[in-house]
Amino acid sequence: MIRSQHRPRRRVLTYAGLCVAALAFLGPLLFMIVGALKPGNRVLTESASWKAFVPTSPSTHNFQQAVDRGSFLLLLRNSLIVSSITVVLGLVVNSPFGYALARFRFRGRRALLMAVIALTIVPFQAVAIPLLYLMSGWGWRNTFTALIVPFVANPFFIYLFYSFFLNLPRELEEAARIDGARQGRIFISIAVPLARPAFATVGILAFLASWGELLWPALITDDINVRTLPLGISVFRSVPPIDQGVILAFVLLAALPTLALFVALQRHFIASVARSGIKG
Repeated sequence: MIRSQHRPRRRVLTYAGLCVAALAFLGPLLFMIVGALKPGNRVLTESASWKAFVPTSPSTHNFQQAVDRGSFLLLLRNSLIVSSITVVLGLVVNSPFGYALARFRFRGRRALLMAVIALTIVPFQAVAIPLLYLMSGWGWRNTFTALIVPFVANPFFIYLFYSFFLNLPRELEEAARIDGARQGRIFISIAVPLARPAFATVGILAFLASWGELLWPALITDDINVRTLPLGISVFRSVPPIDQGVILAFVLLAALPTLALFVALQRHFIASVARSGIKG
């Protein structure tokens, strides 16, 4: 009886804690949205009070300024090209690699799997400078090729595919093999459709990683014609006249494609996380 009386109180405290956590995460997002609609001189002056979350004199002027002054459309095109090609090529390369590790038995398989796992903990910053010298020697500076190629093969995504394919039932593949299907046909016609949640998960993570990459574009490019949005934001925020409202509008516009992608694929993403047992 005592336990049943404490349950509603515990539930209320749990929901209250979750609401506080949600507000903590949504606060900066709300500040960005409201600030993007305000005149620039009010963003900082009202940032220390509740007025920071109230759109006073809302206007779309900041967004127009971000598009015109910040060359937003050019930067958006560059980021879409780099991120989209990186995601597509990454899915084409990483998925069969993960499938081969999960399904085939060959000499050196365990060592190869250990190498993939070990490479997941090596940060890109550790190889960025040697890679810069290498690609500069190839004449790839200020090219989309240099922005794409280093991020196509990814050991973490290979391991995600490996984990997912490892848990798929083999019965359908074995039935197709008995009917005379070759391994390539089995992978394309059976394994890939069953692994749509894994493809969605890797696609989202690869797109977010490519879309938000700043270090590598800053090293390998100095031409605005191939500059991506994160680097464009970094440059734009220091170019006078500095207007905080316009900067927030620029950042908000840059975040919309990633938000749209996640909303479109969230069902597959959640299914993949639930099925593979990936934790936070």
